[in-house]
Amino acid sequence: MAESMQGLKRTHRCGELSAANAGEKVTIMGWVQKNRNKGGLVFVDVRDRSGIIQVVCEEGKTDAALIEKAAGLRSEYVVAIVGEVAMRSGAVNDKIATGEIEVIPSELRILSEALTPPFPIEENSKTKEEVRLKYRYLDLRRADLQRNLMMKSQVMTLTRQFFSEEGFLEVETPVLGKSTPEGARDYLVPSRVHPGSFYGLPQSPQLYKQLLMCSGFDRYIQIARCFRDEDLRADRQPEFTQIDLEMSFLDEEQIQTIQEGFLQRVFQEVLGVEVQTPFQRMPWREAMDRFGSDKPDLRFGMTFNDLSEEARGKGFGVFDSAEYIGAICAEGCAGYTRKQLDALTEFVKRPQIGAKGLVYVRCEADGSYRSSVDKFYGQEDLARWAARCGAKPGDLLLILSGPKKSTLSALGELRLEMGERLGLRPHDRFAPLWVVDFPLLEWDDETQRYYAMHHPFTSPKSEDLALMDTDPGRVRANAYDFVVNGVEVGGGSIRIFDSELQQKMFRVLGFSAEEAEKQFGFLTNAFKYGAPPHGGIAFGFDRWCALFGGADSIRDYIAFPKNNSGRDMMIDSPSEISDEQLKELAIAVKK
Repeated sequence: MAESMQGLKRTHRCGELSAANAGEKVTIMGWVQKNRNKGGLVFVDVRDRSGIIQVVCEEGKTDAALIEKAAGLRSEYVVAIVGEVAMRSGAVNDKIATGEIEVIPSELRILSEALTPPFPIEENSKTKEEVRLKYRYLDLRRADLQRNLMMKSQVMTLTRQFFSEEGFLEVETPVLGKSTPEGARDYLVPSRVHPGSFYGLPQSPQLYKQLLMCSGFDRYIQIARCFRDEDLRADRQPEFTQIDLEMSFLDEEQIQTIQEGFLQRVFQEVLGVEVQTPFQRMPWREAMDRFGSDKPDLRFGMTFNDLSEEARGKGFGVFDSAEYIGAICAEGCAGYTRKQLDALTEFVKRPQIGAKGLVYVRCEADGSYRSSVDKFYGQEDLARWAARCGAKPGDLLLILSGPKKSTLSALGELRLEMGERLGLRPHDRFAPLWVVDFPLLEWDDETQRYYAMHHPFTSPKSEDLALMDTDPGRVRANAYDFVVNGVEVGGGSIRIFDSELQQKMFRVLGFSAEEAEKQFGFLTNAFKYGAPPHGGIAFGFDRWCALFGGADSIRDYIAFPKNNSGRDMMIDSPSEISDEQLKELAIAVKK
């Protein structure tokens, strides 16, 4: 039978108690983590979000009825305990913050009984994720998940404080908006009062924040909910949170400087890590050529070396026909076994990476070379390759070849894999940078048209404007991504604010004048009434917190996430709706 907490008032959270409280009478409330009955001696671990405290009931010191009641407690019972804090009579537990104290109870109330949970409530649970997501309210009791969400709350508070001090106004924008093309698919919401019409949930508040600049708000911030109907993976969710910002009358460098101040403060206050500003700036072309990625991980070297000139023309058909031949140098790895090299070959041949094979060169300790292509290349050839890559005796060259774009990408994945295997990507080291000078557009061979690499409102660099008419593919964007440890944490750009230039951008993207007016007329019309130069950035809030926590998945930093197929396992959503609801919305479902 559950008891009332009437007359009791919690004085401390469990993890807040320390040796300084010894001798004090306290009231704690929480969940039973563990109950150990040693016969006349009962140990109960009580847990709340702050931590765990040990409660000790001992024959001769504690009322017999209370001991019997404590012995009957089960995991996840909710209890209130009144007692005195004492220094531990037994061994100190240095694994918990309260390990040198315990509570000697004088009163115990069972506020709520509990069924045996479907999995243990413990840190770093090995329970399958689908089970944890089904019982998410239990999963969230785990100390590691609670720390994740408390850290996320701290970052949210710091964000609001910093940007308020910098003169930003927090403004909410609509969730029910207009479906627009480009980017990922929109989530659509049918309108009951306008049958056959739909709202689009925002993929970002992009258009609204630009309109706020046109409205004179100057500096805007919003911790915004965003929605994208796209294929899911560990760092994606159909709904997610952005730190969304927009600023007027500032150039690219000034915007980045403000963000660096914010990021420096968050690193310091959340992690106690000092990062130096200004952050490195790297042009997109350099990032692709040296790292095969527009989000390079700079915690380690192993940059690319172009061997195309040195390796062609020796009768090895794979290289002779390749557009690009690239190598990385894995320091100290010449001793890799055949099994290890075969595993790397299988890695690069995975469908998501797409390389046809892997060539290696061992730089032996005696200055000689052994390779998988010795039949075609002599020692002098291999020595030239090693020199080009800066390899020393004991190092290993790993070489891929093929079309330049796909080979750079595959070599980038191989580089990251080697960095992981060699322990060069520790979670407690951070290498922030800005990637800049992106292409404005990217060509799609299938549709035979250009797409905006960021979005259609990104401004081209002024020195490339003439190319918009003659060679759009060479136009660079006033765009910038913030990257940390190989993760794109944020991205932004200076926006187009001239209606004529915006119309030209739409034409290059294949919009007719009528289509552009129908989709974006409200924005281009606003530009005609005096639009300020403006730009902004958005940070992926959930991804940012996962990076701080050293995690690959953002799901453990979202209270109620969806699984890999976009389903909420706990409430069984999405779900079918009734025929009456469909009729009211004037919708017929074709199964």
